[in-house]
Amino acid sequence: MNNNLRLVIDNVKNQIENKHFFEKEELKIILDLYAKMVSEGSWKDYGLSISSKQVGFSVFKNATENALYKICKNFKPKNKNLKYLITDTNGKILKNSFDLKNLLKNINWKKL
Repeated sequence: MNNNLRLVIDNVKNQIENKHFFEKEELKIILDLYAKMVSEGSWKDYGLSISSKQVGFSVFKNATENALYKICKNFKPKNKNLKYLITDTNGKILKNSFDLKNLLKNINWKKL
């Protein structure tokens, strides 16, 4: 059994978990984008990866393939512009920013 997993019911009051996951507003921005891309038929599935250094939201065209992109939040970035990243399947940084909303705004995902 994994003792590191916790059920967070009210993450507004419980600020301990926010440093190791997406905050509520960050997750809303990502899930709004995900819903839009699913409705267009571009994305079909997603996955979350969590480590002590970053949390990642991976998106898939099909559940059986590798992730197309991964939207990451670094907990201790070396540079403020490396707080949020979009990486490809090989981990290459495609875009980065200190602001998640600006990072995801007006991206042509098919040409990225």
